[in-house]
Amino acid sequence: MRYLTILGATGSIGKNTLNVVDQFPDLFSVKALTARNNIDLLAEQIKRFSPELAVVYSEKDVCRLKGLLAPDNHTDIMSGKDGYRAAAVHQDVDTVVSAIVGAAGLLPTLSAIAAGKHIALANKETLVMAGDIVMSQAKLRNISILPVDSEHSAIFQCLAGNRKQDLKKILLTASGGPFRNLPAHQFKSITPEKALAHPTWDMGEKISIDSATMMNKGLEVIEAKHLFDVSHQKIEVVIHPQSIIHSMVSYIDGTVIAQLGTPDMKGAIAYALSCPKRLPLNQPLPDFSGIGALTFEPPDMKKFPCLGLAFFACEAGGTLPCVLNAANEEAVDAFLNKHIGFIQIPEVIDHAMGKHNVVTAPEIDEILLADQWARKTAGKWIDRFREKGGV
Repeated sequence: MRYLTILGATGSIGKNTLNVVDQFPDLFSVKALTARNNIDLLAEQIKRFSPELAVVYSEKDVCRLKGLLAPDNHTDIMSGKDGYRAAAVHQDVDTVVSAIVGAAGLLPTLSAIAAGKHIALANKETLVMAGDIVMSQAKLRNISILPVDSEHSAIFQCLAGNRKQDLKKILLTASGGPFRNLPAHQFKSITPEKALAHPTWDMGEKISIDSATMMNKGLEVIEAKHLFDVSHQKIEVVIHPQSIIHSMVSYIDGTVIAQLGTPDMKGAIAYALSCPKRLPLNQPLPDFSGIGALTFEPPDMKKFPCLGLAFFACEAGGTLPCVLNAANEEAVDAFLNKHIGFIQIPEVIDHAMGKHNVVTAPEIDEILLADQWARKTAGKWIDRFREKGGV
């Protein structure tokens, strides 16, 4: 039996994780759940899985959540940073599913590692912001960090049983998002509603926008660098619109190994929780005869400058990837609230990166300061843009 904390239980990854748990109640038991503000769904999850602890972001939601539960409910309810940390270090838990969206996932994940918990990692920002620290702390405590992102799960599986010195290149696939074929001059007319309509994956708002700008793939490049301990020069992004090949690995003898499957997160989640075993998920195989062809193309860096910015931050290292991530989060939020346009997202990020004095080999406090600085710098740019007339 594996005992779980799910950080971000009401998001896409969290819900899919609970679907896997539901299928295999003899293998998994949920001890703690956290959410931000989807209180109604969290209440339903508590009723279904009876965790010992549930955590919400705001103190005011504690009373609301308690009001949705039966008077004899035995789940402890907490809020805020202390609550998230308590969930991450819960004494009965051996594995923490880190699925909080954005920078908020970093500190709970580090707390879980410090407490000796194994990590099923869906929060790529944890490694983008502090990859060197996170991986060194995990290695020090002999903690496994297994990827939940479908692309990184695919790479992990393709690397299994092979020697690291034989690796030539990681081929990170990307669907290309909803605007792969849209001419660049039409990007000014992209609305949040259009950007949220991903062609193949069902994801949350923030990740959907990141996919549309291709920043999501850029963050995955930085994540892959740390997760698999390779240089950015050994990572190549390949556009694969069908999303059947989740990623590939090439070796020095010219061999390429690919991992294929339908675009569904449950496979990657289940493998992270059960590795090296595979669970009978009853997932459908890809309909190869119906697909007809699998196609590939290089990414267009001019149309999607966020990807280039991410590669630059990956190469520079230090606090620059943290600044990239923080500025991107602020820009995406501003776009979703229609304060800036789609084409302003990379402009906000580029501005913050250009103003930043990079700290090499930063400590965690320096990373958190860089995150705060980048958010303020991005916010000032966004405010000036709105003052000039906005979108």
